[in-house]
Amino acid sequence: MASNLAKKRALAAGFGTNANAVKYLNQDFEALRAQCLNRGGLFSDPTFPAAPESLGFNELGPGSYKTRAVQWKRPGELCSSPEFIVGGATRTDICQGALGDCWLLAAIASLTLNEDVMARVVPVGQSFGESYAGIFHFQFWQFGEWVDVVIDDRLPTKDGELLFVHSAEGSEFWSALLEKAYAKVNGCYEALSGGSTTEGFEDFTGGIAENYDLRKPPPNMFQIIKKAIESGALLGCSIDITSAADSEAVTRQKLVKGHAYSLTGAVEVTYRGRKEKLIRIRNPWGQVEWTGAWSDSSSEWNSVDDSERQNVKADDGEFWMSFTEFLRHYSRIEICTLTPDTLTDDSVKHWSVCNYDGSWRKGSTAGGCRNHAYTFWMNPQFVIRLDEEDDDPDDNEVGCSFVVGLIQKNRRRLRKVGEDMHTIGFAIYEVRKREVHLDKNYFLTHAQKARSETFVNLREVSTRFKMPPGEYLIVPSTFEPHLNGDFCIRVFSEKQTETRILFAVLGSSDFYSIQNCVKKKHFVFYMYCLFIQDMEISAAELKTIMNKIVSKRK
Repeated sequence: MASNLAKKRALAAGFGTNANAVKYLNQDFEALRAQCLNRGGLFSDPTFPAAPESLGFNELGPGSYKTRAVQWKRPGELCSSPEFIVGGATRTDICQGALGDCWLLAAIASLTLNEDVMARVVPVGQSFGESYAGIFHFQFWQFGEWVDVVIDDRLPTKDGELLFVHSAEGSEFWSALLEKAYAKVNGCYEALSGGSTTEGFEDFTGGIAENYDLRKPPPNMFQIIKKAIESGALLGCSIDITSAADSEAVTRQKLVKGHAYSLTGAVEVTYRGRKEKLIRIRNPWGQVEWTGAWSDSSSEWNSVDDSERQNVKADDGEFWMSFTEFLRHYSRIEICTLTPDTLTDDSVKHWSVCNYDGSWRKGSTAGGCRNHAYTFWMNPQFVIRLDEEDDDPDDNEVGCSFVVGLIQKNRRRLRKVGEDMHTIGFAIYEVRKREVHLDKNYFLTHAQKARSETFVNLREVSTRFKMPPGEYLIVPSTFEPHLNGDFCIRVFSEKQTETRILFAVLGSSDFYSIQNCVKKKHFVFYMYCLFIQDMEISAAELKTIMNKIVSKRK
């Protein structure tokens, strides 16, 4: 509760907004650069050193064959005239290296299509010119606040070439430096291996992501894509794999399975007297392109008028294909925008956003999913109040639209110690003016009104809902009980909503259930929400409660 209050006060004072990002690890870019310029030296970052531990912990760990002969070099050691950005940042500046972070690079490629978003993530005024001091900075959204991340420009190389992401233009380094800053936030480069494009999307925008299964797309899928691109949304797409052998396997027509692509364009052209819907896709590898209809060298373009003909280049990683073929070959689309209703409405509206931090702790607040009836109630509980219905005169379905996003925090950083993503989800219940944490009896006698589409081991689970006005309880959980983790829960709604967390009211009648849990070696003690009926607890009451609990333990 104190943490939430402190964050709210900081946000109210402007800290953590993009205009006033929090200094990551308390490193001040301007102050550090000034120090380096005054003493005439180049910056070396002690918090993310040019050392094996910054590369990884397993396949890129110290002593692994992939990291043998790796040298950290500054751009000036790799070319005679390094540039930060050459002729503006474009999606062709991103070519994948020896790291499985195509999901991130697909997000970066989409980022370059929106100048405002790009300027937010890659602050202007950085170069290898007069103010160069070997230091750069980037800004990312991290679980409810923006952080400004400082790095030095020592980059991992092998045989004189950048080991990871690089530009097709050998003297351009913004994408490699951006990848390094993101690796720093996540602990190391190897922590970026494997993931969902929506992670990058959200960390570049602070928006919320939605997924579409192309095996059962909505009837207006092409319009959704087109409108999303026009509104500056970031889009990714991929082809599902059916076995480990399929991972990054190249099909006969040069599509890569299990690989994250960015979706960069959607147009309709006149082809042989009829309208043809086309989709433009970018492969972060910078090469390997679709060879079917509407590819770079296909004959279909000869039947399109010059005024409608799109720019096609040979083997630059970007290609066009028909929307019909796209639906046939690709499995899913990920779309991230600050205003989710842009996807279905012609006008762009700013939705209300509520954000709360929480945690699951073994033995106290990690109750697992609803399958675990006797511990589910222990999970953190949040109430949202929806008062006003949507402004949708053309929509026959009356109700309040909102999107719930549940993000598990910092799981990539924990890969070094053998942890990874938990399987997470949430359930929603209808309630009436509840001010206290609901116990197990409520959940044993009440059915959920809605839930996340699935429990999944991704960083975020998000689902869109439309419900009548009223109060609803959101219970976020891991699938299995007794797992430690931190999370952030966000509610995007068309109208202003009130969100609050429910704390437990613990009285003497609860001792039996506590002692019963203690006998099962589950230390259930709500230190963060321990209140008696007067919402206060004295030293004597705390002593009594602790003695009753501790006396049951060996």
